[in-house]
Amino acid sequence: MNFLSDTTAPAHPDILAALADANVGYAPSYGNDALTAELTERLGGIFETEVDLVLTTSGTASNALALSVLCPPHGMILCHDEAHIHRDERGAPEFFTGGGKLLPLGGEHAKVAPEHLERALAQWPQDFVHAPPPRALSISNLNESGCTYSPSELRALTRQAKSNSMGVHFDGARFANALVSSGENASTMSWRSGADILCLGATKNGALGAEAILLFGETRALLPELQARQKRSGHMGPKARYIAAQMLAWLKDDLWLDLAQSANTAAGNVAGILRNVGATIIHPVDGNEVFAQLDEELAERLRAAGVGFYQWPDGSARFVASWSTSNDDLRALEKVASG
Repeated sequence: MNFLSDTTAPAHPDILAALADANVGYAPSYGNDALTAELTERLGGIFETEVDLVLTTSGTASNALALSVLCPPHGMILCHDEAHIHRDERGAPEFFTGGGKLLPLGGEHAKVAPEHLERALAQWPQDFVHAPPPRALSISNLNESGCTYSPSELRALTRQAKSNSMGVHFDGARFANALVSSGENASTMSWRSGADILCLGATKNGALGAEAILLFGETRALLPELQARQKRSGHMGPKARYIAAQMLAWLKDDLWLDLAQSANTAAGNVAGILRNVGATIIHPVDGNEVFAQLDEELAERLRAAGVGFYQWPDGSARFVASWSTSNDDLRALEKVASG
């Protein structure tokens, strides 16, 4: 009964099989192989536009690299106070940008509130020599409270950013979960809603370790700069074909969406089980994460039975379902929770 994180889950068998298939013969290094080219074309079809990409093996590397080409050392990145780049990446964005400042914003359920963004842009003008100018807006979707931004919510924020000459980064570590929750397609939830760069994560959704930084539109011109930073930081994998192979298998026949739907459905069941024993669910369950207020008796009973969950800084308990969360896991959780 492991609900600690979707990164604790095993890799999907189809993805492991794809690695074995890719492990034949020789291939050019550093992303110049046929599988990476095929992946670029496949993602262009899925996102309904031409894309450029680089591959990494961690979401932190992807986010930090992406932001480093949007924000100079003297600039500022705006994000929600709960954003992964602010709370959970040990200063990697500041490190990779060479000193770029993060400005956390407010908003319920870890969604940046448009009025908070507007206030920040008024307080931090682009042309005031004494203060870092806002140069990038970062939005997580699915976000850190397990909630999905709608396309209209995304556009409201990105319009404000672009009217202030800012680039827009989407943290898509759980992008597939947001897609199936919203019922929207990949283009609508990315570049059509204002994203210049999307960090598309597969690791939390069935991959062994596979992430792609996707560049859209005019931002594609930043590919050489992104590649240079990827190499200098030690994140240009020499055998990129193995990352590409994972993502190709992940995308094949919409496996990525099926796995995300399984995780989302399981999370909805977890929320129902916890509600039935008196827990309060404090955020909408739009994806595969559940945040619950548990009384101490229930929390201790779950821990004693070996149920893994994460104690969130606000005092709530976070339960994360994955593609591999089984009906047996859910039945066992229900039995323990019911006492």
